[in-house]
Amino acid sequence: MNSKLAIHGGTPIRQNILQYGKQTIDQSDKEAVLSVLDENNFLTTGPKVSEFEEKCKKYCGAKYAIAVNSCTAALHCAVASLNLKETDEVIVSSISFVASANCILYCNAVPVFCDVEEDTMNIDPKKIEILINENTKAIIAVDFAGQICDFENILKIAKKYNLVVIEDAAHSWGVKLSNKYVGNICDITTLSFHPVKNMTTCEGGMILTNNEDFYNKMLSFRQHGIVMDHKKRDKEKQLVATMDNLGFNYRIPDILCSLGISQLSKLDDFISKRLELSNIYKNEINKLNYKYNKELVTYLNLKNECTYHIFVIKLNLNEISVSRDEIFHALKAENIGVNLHYIPIYKHPYYGKKFPNILLPICEKLYSQILTLPLYPN
Repeated sequence: MNSKLAIHGGTPIRQNILQYGKQTIDQSDKEAVLSVLDENNFLTTGPKVSEFEEKCKKYCGAKYAIAVNSCTAALHCAVASLNLKETDEVIVSSISFVASANCILYCNAVPVFCDVEEDTMNIDPKKIEILINENTKAIIAVDFAGQICDFENILKIAKKYNLVVIEDAAHSWGVKLSNKYVGNICDITTLSFHPVKNMTTCEGGMILTNNEDFYNKMLSFRQHGIVMDHKKRDKEKQLVATMDNLGFNYRIPDILCSLGISQLSKLDDFISKRLELSNIYKNEINKLNYKYNKELVTYLNLKNECTYHIFVIKLNLNEISVSRDEIFHALKAENIGVNLHYIPIYKHPYYGKKFPNILLPICEKLYSQILTLPLYPN
């Protein structure tokens, strides 16, 4: 065994880098992708897109689904469907990937950053209500690390103030709250199918809703603001589809949706494996703390179901003689691909200039403590 850490000149404990996250692809996934090239006349906006949407709807029980090319696109479509004005505000989780807030700015509205629960790192319902005013129109709640937010209380608040709730479920696709699956809990739900997520389409996303008005607006927004209703065009003898509103090209190809269909069939198994691996981490952390009779490392508390898209630990810096950053670099030197999820959105340089002087105490504390350990089904 090495007597010297790699960061101090010793030999790394691993020869190859252990990535923090990675896709899980097998032969059936490869065959699904190739089948589109071999058999299908459509490479985009074809039958595999519709089939993927139908299967995702069926999985979670939602009425409507729209497949798009990223979760960022899904979030943009979702916020755009609200028809916000420049003075309108949307409350958003502060610890998340920047897309959770960027989508608000894309629509010229104002993001209002809310502090999080220290034990779950999810948006804190008790702090949401304090931020609500006459300009507040919606809440974007992020299921951090794959644990569903406290939507029982969030939805009560939303109903009280007539707000729309958008669930950023980039981490949590595949779990449920009480008897409802993600995708059938909030007004609008957005998913990510990036390679490190619970299942993948390479790049890709999905929007789920039970609201027909939101659905129609988002469907048009996905495709340049054009409503591609061929039956309506034929009935009205229209030669071309017309653009009614300003939209974007957020379509996803059939090849990627075919991969998504194959991956969806394995989603429950992927999540089971993530839970199994997370329990190994928890057991080892508990042994470490017991050995030193100190709570050196903790992991996120579970109040609701969790997919463990990522495994985040918190370091007790009062009991450890080095900083989080030093531990981060030491693990990297051993070829262990740790990561950091996330710097609070308001601390990014762009947001710091645009919204100066934001200081949320729980976010600040967590940011100095957290590390993400490698975790994926393989």
